[in-house]
Amino acid sequence: MTDAVRVAAIDCGTNSIRLLIADCADGVLTEVDRQMRVVRLGQGVDSSGAFAPEALERTFAAASEYAALIRTADVARVRFVATSAARDVSNRDEFFAGIEQRLGVQPEIISGAEEAALSFTGATGGLATIDVPGPYLVADIGGGSTELILGDASGVIAAESLDMGSVRMTERHLASDPASIEEMAAATRDVDALLESCAVPLSEARSLVGVAGTVTTVAAVALQLTEYDPGVIHHARIPAPLLLDTTAWLMGSTRAARSAVPAIHPGRVDVIGAGALILQRLHDRVADHLAYDELLVSEHDILDGVALSLAGD
Repeated sequence: MTDAVRVAAIDCGTNSIRLLIADCADGVLTEVDRQMRVVRLGQGVDSSGAFAPEALERTFAAASEYAALIRTADVARVRFVATSAARDVSNRDEFFAGIEQRLGVQPEIISGAEEAALSFTGATGGLATIDVPGPYLVADIGGGSTELILGDASGVIAAESLDMGSVRMTERHLASDPASIEEMAAATRDVDALLESCAVPLSEARSLVGVAGTVTTVAAVALQLTEYDPGVIHHARIPAPLLLDTTAWLMGSTRAARSAVPAIHPGRVDVIGAGALILQRLHDRVADHLAYDELLVSEHDILDGVALSLAGD
């Protein structure tokens, strides 16, 4: 058995920035601390092509908080990965400089292929010990994009990053409160077209595994949690009727109604309807092929994959 190394993984997406501090030995993570801040880095990026000053300010504030936690935990290795929101913005250098100044590491804009591999590794660890038949379709619904990764015990078979996410679809289509029938129909057409064009053979999936904030929030609402509980969420199985009832309510409810649900983080209240739509349309597309018509929820995702990648450095 090798000695454990303490690592810190940071995943910066369109809507949130997350931190995992863990001890890693022999390919197994022991969690020390897990944090999430909703910073909405991708605010307006779809239309402006640049990070908004206030979005950078929120992200840098969270990075400073994480830097303090990392110092206190005596972490040996740190990796910061950025995904959809940071790939094509015009002021990326300002983002890079601000993160490096606070954390001492330069952000990595990882490729879609690496993002898929890291997400799959994180999400599927431990599935061999429970009754989850492969191939698995791992769905990571983010703020700016959705990653769909098909794989089995041997690794990734196919993966694609689609330009649809909870923030992007909300800003593009869902202006009313609640969203109008016409707005929801336009968003549905957009999502369906992207799923139709997806190169991943979705019909080969036998289990649907959902990760990240949109999916875990939908699960928390479905399970009627009075507060978010990762221990209950991890490996929860949400049957299809309950999943569809929950996504339908999230899509059709007002912002005030969603705000009154304790399990929904305030930073997700205004975009969870679009995220729920993406999850619903994906489920509808694969339901007939699944061994069990349900959603398996994983608290482990790309963040855990990034942490594991540090163990061999």
